[in-house]
Amino acid sequence: MSSYEVEHNISAKEKSEHPPRRPDLSTFFSTLELVDTSDPQAHHNVHAVPQPENMAAAFRLLANAFEMMRGQPADEAGYRHGGEGDLLASMIEVLRQNADDPPSELKGVPDSFLDELERVPNKSLKKTDTCPICVNPFLEDEYPLVVQLPCHKDHRFDLDCIRPWLKLNSTCPLDRKDLLEKKQPPPPEDDEEEEYDDMYA
Repeated sequence: MSSYEVEHNISAKEKSEHPPRRPDLSTFFSTLELVDTSDPQAHHNVHAVPQPENMAAAFRLLANAFEMMRGQPADEAGYRHGGEGDLLASMIEVLRQNADDPPSELKGVPDSFLDELERVPNKSLKKTDTCPICVNPFLEDEYPLVVQLPCHKDHRFDLDCIRPWLKLNSTCPLDRKDLLEKKQPPPPEDDEEEEYDDMYA
């Protein structure tokens, strides 16, 4: 039984009545532990560098899981066709590129960032609101856990869908903004503009 089922006291019988909303990512998260050197408790060597083959495997495993979520057959090279503007297709493409040419270090967000993401209360969700990744209505999940990314108030995702992406990439899948970049403070108001406004008041 997964921790989700234990937390929500879901029995095996109940589980069989509701097909899973997304593929099992346990292998992905096991591989992620090998490459995520940001947690000093998991990695005693502060100078640990992830192995390229493990980095490639993490990106490939998530790409494969997202392909299962899309449910369309891939061609021999592993790519899907059609569906321009398909968010999941563009995410899979980024993951495949990183699997083919793995970065030297993980550029994902720390767990503390995920813990601090704004939770969207269920009562503020409409029946038609869907996760951009799995495209399932949020409220179809018996226990929805919806988070809002800091880049835009409408960028809401199932935490289980966005978490693996953010562990590998610190960008929002919708607008590609870097979520770890500090926001610039607004520029100070210019005195000349105020005088200009006074002239035409």
